Amino acid sequence: MSTALHLQRGLRERLRRGEVEVTVVEPQAYLTYHPLLAEVAAGSIDPRHVVVPLRRELPDCRVLTARVTRIEHATRRAWADAAAKGEPPAPVELDYDVLVLAPGSVSRTAPVPGLAEHGRGFSTVGEAVGLRNHVLEQLDLASATRDPALRQAALTFVFVGAGYAGVGALAELEDMARYAIRGHHNISPEDLRWVLVEATDRILAEESPELADHTLAQLRERSVDVRLRTTLESAAGRVMALSDGSRFAARTLVWTAGVRPSPLLRDTDLPLDTTGRVRCLPTLQVLAPDGRALPGAWAAGDSAAVPDPNADGAPCAPNAQHAFAQAELLAANVLASLDGGPHGAGIVAYRAGVPACSTSLGLGRAVAHTKGGRRLTGRRAWWLHRARHLRRLPSGDRRVRVLMDWALAGLFSREVVSLGKPEQPEQPELADDRPT
Repeated sequence: MSTALHLQRGLRERLRRGEVEVTVVEPQAYLTYHPLLAEVAAGSIDPRHVVVPLRRELPDCRVLTARVTRIEHATRRAWADAAAKGEPPAPVELDYDVLVLAPGSVSRTAPVPGLAEHGRGFSTVGEAVGLRNHVLEQLDLASATRDPALRQAALTFVFVGAGYAGVGALAELEDMARYAIRGHHNISPEDLRWVLVEATDRILAEESPELADHTLAQLRERSVDVRLRTTLESAAGRVMALSDGSRFAARTLVWTAGVRPSPLLRDTDLPLDTTGRVRCLPTLQVLAPDGRALPGAWAAGDSAAVPDPNADGAPCAPNAQHAFAQAELLAANVLASLDGGPHGAGIVAYRAGVPACSTSLGLGRAVAHTKGGRRLTGRRAWWLHRARHLRRLPSGDRRVRVLMDWALAGLFSREVVSLGKPEQPEQPELADDRPT
């Protein structure tokens, strides 16, 4: 959507004259602002306020709510399925001159026994709200039951994956749960068990080592059991078996162990690298087999292997910081190519600056660093984290609504009421991990 917004602004006069048509194909009629999902799960933000309606924000573009099923760039054609869930397929064929590919990524899963049955994702608003409801229901269950084993399992929460999503979600929910148990006379903070499982030797791999170590210390100070160099071997029967030999029951398992490119890319004729991402030049043009730019094909975001000059040419990491920066540049380069041809002087290479990353650790707590290299922790980092994401939200309306949510949350006590079963999302489908 970010690329479409920039294209819409740059092409506005041409769009009104009918010289250019921009078609946006997206399975959902809205964009989800993922960096704020942790605060949705914690109840700090209304779920509707982190989704941006595409048609309202892209009035000059044709928005097609459909899922692309195949792309044949050699003939400049794409096929999409516009059917609603549960309805017969409604195939749509699209002809195009310029392809801008940004399908994002899906959760990277593993063949862990019990994961499909008991694991929860954390990549959509529905999953965030469902997880919040689930955590509050476990507190209710633990307070009501007389079975010690069931009580202990209900109060044990396991998160697999210690990236920004996993750390932020765990920290926000742990903070919310500590507040929620004030209404349960027979549950104390010491009864809650939070376990963070990470396969590598550190958390927040894309963060600076100093801030990652600070975050680790903060989590452990809050009695979060962080298991580094550890993997989940099984979750069968809601019994967590870890690679370090430990086994314990848990009724909450959240899988945030990274992402992989969209499966759509397997159904295109575009060149892919060994990880399944589209090969790209630094200019965000798709790299043809002969080493030159593939005419009329551009890509950005998690599914694009864009060389990162700060990493000796290795592809940029699939994160929001790169995606937002690439979206703006991609739009500028596409406009330049329309004005001056595919090799126009206006086309420039992507130069990844120092990423301005941050993550919330609960109310009043965060870690962040600025583009200038300053490292912040505590309340200053928390204010910066909120200001940064408020500015990045691609909708003025949503910025005001989120700001109001935060203001009201500061004036009143936390809302810790579960929305109940009717509001629970369906069990998320775990992505197929066939080799590409």
